[in-house]
Amino acid sequence: MHASASSRGVDIGSISAAIAAISIVGFGLTLSIPLLAIELDQRGISSTWIGVNTAFGGIATIVTAPFLPRLVRLLGAGPLLMAAIAAAALSLLAFKVTGSFALWFPLRFIFGMALCVLFVVSEFWINAAAPPDRRGLVIGIYATVLSAGFAAGPLALALVGTQGWTPYLVGAGFFMLGAIPVLLGASSAPAIEKDSARGVFSLMRIAPAATLAAFIFGAVETGLINFLPLYGLRRGLMEGEATILLTVAELGNVALQLPLGLLSDRVDRRKLLLGCGLVGLGGSALIPFLAIDGWAMWGAVFVTTGIVAGLYTLGLALLGARFDGAALATANAAFVMLYAVGLIVGPTAVGAGMEAMNPDGFAWVLAALLGFYVVVVAAQMARER
Repeated sequence: MHASASSRGVDIGSISAAIAAISIVGFGLTLSIPLLAIELDQRGISSTWIGVNTAFGGIATIVTAPFLPRLVRLLGAGPLLMAAIAAAALSLLAFKVTGSFALWFPLRFIFGMALCVLFVVSEFWINAAAPPDRRGLVIGIYATVLSAGFAAGPLALALVGTQGWTPYLVGAGFFMLGAIPVLLGASSAPAIEKDSARGVFSLMRIAPAATLAAFIFGAVETGLINFLPLYGLRRGLMEGEATILLTVAELGNVALQLPLGLLSDRVDRRKLLLGCGLVGLGGSALIPFLAIDGWAMWGAVFVTTGIVAGLYTLGLALLGARFDGAALATANAAFVMLYAVGLIVGPTAVGAGMEAMNPDGFAWVLAALLGFYVVVVAAQMARER
C-alpha cells in the first residue's frame, strides 16, 4: 500500500467502519471474559485452573500475530475480519454446550486467535486509513470508543445476568453486529501488496518506544484492573466503594485518550510517551501515601489509569507515522503480541507483589514496570541524540 492517507483524502467511511467493528467486538469481549470465569466457577473449577484457561487466550495471540500480515495480503482485511467475527461468536456459544473442561482449552485458543485477528487487522486498517496530520486524533477517537465499549460489557452482563443462554446469545449477537460495519467498509479497506522485509522481532528493536508501550500498557492495565478493588478492600473500603474506585479508574481511560491523541498530532510522540511513563510512575508511587477513601485517591487512579492507557494510543499512532503497508501490518502484529505478553506478566507480577508486601506491593510493582519503560525510552532517545 503505497499511497498515503493524505494523498487519497480522508476516507471517513472506511475509518468509521473499522472503529465501529472493533468497538462492538470490545463490548462482546468484556461481556464474555467474566462470563466464562463465572461459568467455570459454577462448574466447580478452581481459580488457578480458571486463570490457566484464560491465559490460553493470551498464548493464542502470541502464536497467531506473526502470521497475520501475510494473511491480510492473501485474503484481504475485510474477509479476514468476517471470518474472525464468525469464529468468535461460534466459539463463545460452544463454551456453553461443551461439558468437558479439557475441551475448553482448544476452544479458548480458537477464541483467542479470533480476537487477535480482530485487533491486529482493525488497528492496521485504522492506522493505514488515518491521514498523517490527523493520526493522533483518529487513534484517540478509536481508543475512546473502544474504552466505552469495554466499560459497557460488564454493565450489560449485570443487566442480563450470568445464568442460562441469554448472556451467551447477547455476547455472540454483539460479535455478529460487528460484521455490519465491516461489510459496509470492506471495499475501502487497505491492502498489502508485498510481504514485509522485516519480521515482528526486528520491528520491536527498531521502534522500542512504540512497541514496548503495548507491553507496559497490557501489564499495568490488567494488573490495575484485576487488583485495584482487592487493594481497596485490604485498605479498608467496603465492596461497593472498591467497585466505585475501579469505575473512576476506567473513566480516566475514556476521558484522556482523545486529548492525548490530539496533543500527539502537535508534539514529538516519543517525548509524549516518555511523559506518560513519568506521570504513570509518579501516580503509582503516590497511591500508598494517599487516604484510600479521599478525593486525592480518586484523582490519582483516574489520571494514572488514563495516562497509562495513553501509552497504547500514542504507541499505535507512532507506529502509523513510522511504517506503512506490510511493515505497518507487521508492526501492528508486534504491538498486539507484546500487549498479550503484558496481559500474562502484569497480573502475575502484581499478585506476587501484593503477597510479598501486603497490600502496597500492588502499587510498587506498577511503579517498577513504568520505571522500566521510562529508562528504556530515555536511553533510546539519548542514544539517538
